[in-house]
Amino acid sequence: MKKQMIYSLAMAALLAGCQQAHNVPHPAPLPPTVAPAVVKNTCAHGTVQVQTTLWFGLSRPHGSNITEKAWQAFIDHDVTPRFKDGLSVYNAKGQWLGDDGRLARENSKALMLIHSADKENDQKIEQLRQIYKQRFEQESVMRVDNNVCVDF
Repeated sequence: MKKQMIYSLAMAALLAGCQQAHNVPHPAPLPPTVAPAVVKNTCAHGTVQVQTTLWFGLSRPHGSNITEKAWQAFIDHDVTPRFKDGLSVYNAKGQWLGDDGRLARENSKALMLIHSADKENDQKIEQLRQIYKQRFEQESVMRVDNNVCVDF
């Protein structure tokens, strides 16, 4: 399985468990072939937004690691200007089965963004993925999108 296929099922289970524990209603899922789009508000509280989580590996192909300073510079100079309303970053441990059949593990970062479903935000997210892959010599940056109910 490819690196982008298996990153952190534990985080997904944790988020799902938190939603169940707080009895958060789920909006209707989007068809798998459709990019996040504006959907009818089906939330008991708040409005439907998109939660995008990006998974960034911190190992480079030739054995060095992406430093905390380099990661923070990426957040400060690339992510924050695109998503000024806020974001969350989590430390993670990723693993996947490589093409050679070996289990690979690496330290990772998960970046969670809550945003409106529109073409502009989608483009910003794709820009971030490309910037990170090029700058840090990464094969992939996994993206996971979910519709969520948001209330402040």
